[in-house]
Amino acid sequence: MADTQIIKRIIATDCGSTTTKSILIEYIDGEYRQTVRGEAPTTVEKPLNDVTRGVLNAVTELEELARLKYNDPSIKFTKADTINITDNDEGVNAYVSTSSAGGGLQMMVTGVVARMTGESAERAALGAGAIVMDLIASNDKRPNYEKIERIRQLRPDMILMAGGVDGGTTKHVVEMAELVGAADPKPRLGSSYKLPVIYAGNNKARDAIKETLEEKTDLIITDNLRPTLEVENLGPARDKIHDLFMEHVMAQAPGYNKLMDWTKGPKDGKLINIPIMPTPAAVGNIMQAIAKRYNIEVLGVDIGGATTDVFSVFTENHIFNRTVSANLGMSYSISNVLATAGLKEILRWVPFNIDESSLRNMIKNKMIRPTTIPQQLEELVLEQAIAKEALKYAFIQHKEFAVGLKGGQRKREISEAFSQSVSGETIVDMMSLDLLVGSGGVLSHAPRRNQSVMMMIDAFLPEGITRLAVDSIFMMPQLGVLAEISEKAATEVFEKDCLIYLGTCVAPVGKIKPTKTALSAKIELPNGEIFEEDIKFGEIRLIPLGVEETAEATLKPGKGLDLGEGKNQTINTTLHGGVVGIVLDTRGRQPFNLPLDLNERVPLLKKWMSELKAYPEKILV
Repeated sequence: MADTQIIKRIIATDCGSTTTKSILIEYIDGEYRQTVRGEAPTTVEKPLNDVTRGVLNAVTELEELARLKYNDPSIKFTKADTINITDNDEGVNAYVSTSSAGGGLQMMVTGVVARMTGESAERAALGAGAIVMDLIASNDKRPNYEKIERIRQLRPDMILMAGGVDGGTTKHVVEMAELVGAADPKPRLGSSYKLPVIYAGNNKARDAIKETLEEKTDLIITDNLRPTLEVENLGPARDKIHDLFMEHVMAQAPGYNKLMDWTKGPKDGKLINIPIMPTPAAVGNIMQAIAKRYNIEVLGVDIGGATTDVFSVFTENHIFNRTVSANLGMSYSISNVLATAGLKEILRWVPFNIDESSLRNMIKNKMIRPTTIPQQLEELVLEQAIAKEALKYAFIQHKEFAVGLKGGQRKREISEAFSQSVSGETIVDMMSLDLLVGSGGVLSHAPRRNQSVMMMIDAFLPEGITRLAVDSIFMMPQLGVLAEISEKAATEVFEKDCLIYLGTCVAPVGKIKPTKTALSAKIELPNGEIFEEDIKFGEIRLIPLGVEETAEATLKPGKGLDLGEGKNQTINTTLHGGVVGIVLDTRGRQPFNLPLDLNERVPLLKKWMSELKAYPEKILV
């Protein structure tokens, strides 16, 4: 970690597909705080064709706002069409950046067995911040000519090849290399360089792979990501993906060669270049840093217009997983949410009657006019109902992907931590989850924070005791790359300025009769008041408790129910507040069911939404 006394002022940018966002982080009174933010249109496309123009525009806005904030006209962050990095109090001491402009990092992966080495290759690519366009495997039942045509059509930024354990048979691995060679794929950006191909398979096949691919591609060989069936070693492959993202993909995008020279910061007493990171990889970085710093399990989601990313850090060894649901989003992909969930699943969250054709029209209008926002309260309720289903299905996909390996040890992160797990079982355990973080427009910019709480609880169904938060302005990518030079700066800003804590959800798990008590709660609030109630099954209670406030609680689950310490076990704990407060949710987990009958379901929805203060009372009457 860099010397905190050297890094007094940091600029971080995130070059998105449409907008370049910038933040200023300063060392004030012994801690790092985010003080000013700016943004400008991304300029990677014509007519400017230079991403640095958008970066300079966003940083210039930081300059102007900082001058107003400090009433100091001498503040200058830019200099001669570059960012002014200094080792004193003038200018900034570090500049870091992430990027998803131009569609981000798009990859194809190959493996011998789709459910084994193929999945390992997917995990490596996703963890490095890529969108996986396709998985091609020996056993995926497509004829070879279809596989070759698929490779040619997709034109990925790079290909990751896996397959075989070290020392095993090489036949199928070489066959996959021959398919790639026959396709002779061309990179998406630029035709002046060879397509990067990373081989992370059976070490015995390396010579044959070189013979097949070295002339046609830019072949890079690294450690096998499945050296044995029981061990998964993703770190070296992820490192190579990051390196190639910088050397090939970013170098071909307009203006990125200049931007790569700008990103600098002090590390180990020297001023060094800080690599640009893919935006999702940076988000994964900060999630892992927070999990390790506070020794907690974290689940995060970023729901966008076209895709929904889910990130998780679980088990005592902080195993990181990321999935991209490329067909679940709130604008471009909103029709896919309808196709995946179905009308009935969406309408079950709507507390009023609506004609199905009206809902379809609303969804199609959102798809063809992706930048519009709801103008009427009913439209907002419908959009948030769709968001719940998008989040739910993205999370289902994530749980199916974040699974254990057969027989024992796996090594899934750069820290090379080990964990024991049973094959096929998800490592996502909602009962042990400490923090659930939401991000993306529909969650971060909901008109009421109570609506964000409602969407997250209904979609993810947290169990036991879980803190809830949202990323205020989607600052996580910048903080993730900042963690490369100063984990202290990144985590302090994440805690104090990035996260808006919403409160804590308490939800007992198990089956119980509707007439029975599901939770007996006694909560001593900071103002001296005591909330005490036996709450029956199927209820929600909202108890106001402010940000940075805590309350001492005695929580007794109903007969046969569990709050995290075992069935029927009473818990004495400290609950953390937030802008919404404490939510006591006794609507059931494993399973959670909504009544099928409309006349029974709508009054229940209105009752829950009223208790959560999610919407104005006029819609809930």
